[in-house]
Amino acid sequence: MTTCSEFGSAPERAAAEAFQLDSTPLLSRSPVTLSDQQRDDPAYAASLWSGGRVLPVDQRGRVPLASGGLLAWHLPEEFSDYGDHAVLLGTHEGVAYWGVRVRPRDSGADWQGLRSAGEWLGDVEAALLTTAVGLLAWHDRARYCALCGAGTERIRSGWARRCTGCGHEEYPRTDPSMICLVHDGADHVLLARQVVWPPERFSVLAGFVEMGESLEGCVSREVHEEVGVPVSDIRYLGSQPWPFPRSLMMGFSAVADPHEPLRPAPGEIAEAHWVSREHVRAALGHDEPVDGLWLPPGISIAHRMLRGWADVAD
Repeated sequence: MTTCSEFGSAPERAAAEAFQLDSTPLLSRSPVTLSDQQRDDPAYAASLWSGGRVLPVDQRGRVPLASGGLLAWHLPEEFSDYGDHAVLLGTHEGVAYWGVRVRPRDSGADWQGLRSAGEWLGDVEAALLTTAVGLLAWHDRARYCALCGAGTERIRSGWARRCTGCGHEEYPRTDPSMICLVHDGADHVLLARQVVWPPERFSVLAGFVEMGESLEGCVSREVHEEVGVPVSDIRYLGSQPWPFPRSLMMGFSAVADPHEPLRPAPGEIAEAHWVSREHVRAALGHDEPVDGLWLPPGISIAHRMLRGWADVAD
């Protein structure tokens, strides 16, 4: 890993702080539509089902791929129990798409998850798969009422659950989290490796928003907790759904002094380093380490953030 030698000057900081995401994150490009009528009108939902397409999703969030790397959609008649298991993912160009939790079938299909297959999907299929993975994961964890403990049942075409005991309705949760590209105002970025990641895998810093906390407050707290440095110039960049299991990643940039000592959080961050723009440019787009640096894949907002920052002229 390379290290930086000086904190950026005012002009350098202004240029570096002006960077944006290089493009809209893949999982944020959804052209899929979904209305309350589609979810709440049983007759309308039934008509959507009869002419729709169904995506099987296993407990690990994997789906079957057809030839060419596209999602392998199935006809509704293959799933007789949709009322208890299917969730409406949305409609596009007059076709309704549904998701169903299944065990993988011995169909010869290649079963892949969103992390591995998402980057190669188009906007429509990426959006549908994102919704399916997140929504079905929520159903798996919401089978019992949080108020009385009775079992719950699916309603609203899979977009809510109602308690069979007290009648309480529960809706899908989305956990807000921040992800922040910390740079020095010049040509170095702060990257870290989680303890559970393989050697040489690095990314920007991220963490969940806590109760009573603003997004900017979360950025400051998480960066300080994870690597021990204060940040300034916090700026919003964009967002992306991340259904692992049900997060919304909100991207920020911030500036830190590279002379501050780095103190990786024990048990969470294995190592952290300041990395040069040149090194990041060389490592982007490679699915293997480049001189000890292995960056996030293109499906992630972290990749879009790093590309945006790397594209800034030295």
